[in-house]
Amino acid sequence: MKIRNKKVRLLGMLLMCLLIMVGCSSKVEQTSIKENSELKEQSEESDAVYTAMLTVTSQTLLEHIDKLDAEKVDLVPEDGIIYPTQTVTFYEGESVFDVLQREMKENKIHMEFINTPALNSVYIKGINNLYEFDAGPLSGWMYKVNDWFPNYGASRYILEEGDDIVWVYTCDLGRDVGAEVIEGDNK
Repeated sequence: MKIRNKKVRLLGMLLMCLLIMVGCSSKVEQTSIKENSELKEQSEESDAVYTAMLTVTSQTLLEHIDKLDAEKVDLVPEDGIIYPTQTVTFYEGESVFDVLQREMKENKIHMEFINTPALNSVYIKGINNLYEFDAGPLSGWMYKVNDWFPNYGASRYILEEGDDIVWVYTCDLGRDVGAEVIEGDNK
């Protein structure tokens, strides 16, 4: 009976810890989203409007169509371009993510992301219903600004006037799209 009581208490403590952790992470995510909303409101109140270029492409998939899940092949445009290069506007303090999210929503292009509080950023899971891992274990979305692939999330990259943002689908952890690969990365 004593062993059973100890197990019940241990299980109860584990459950309580789990609930506390889930509650804390939700609070962090809500805080991050709230802070992001407040920044957008402040930005939109500002008179300063800037421009950047935005492109979203899955052209690499055209070269690796055999790696793509069969049910996803029809989602890849013939030329691979999901969102052709266009001039977009943004406000002071906005990020690469803010612009992508706004443009995808305005153009009715499906986009899915998750907030990652531990990294203080968001992670793009899918654009145009093309998701990470659809073309293998090293596939997914990456972004570059002015031909440079930052090593941090798009919601942390604050835009400047004239930036050239390109979202690319990679099938090989960036090697196939010109990203610098750190030695020791597994292939």
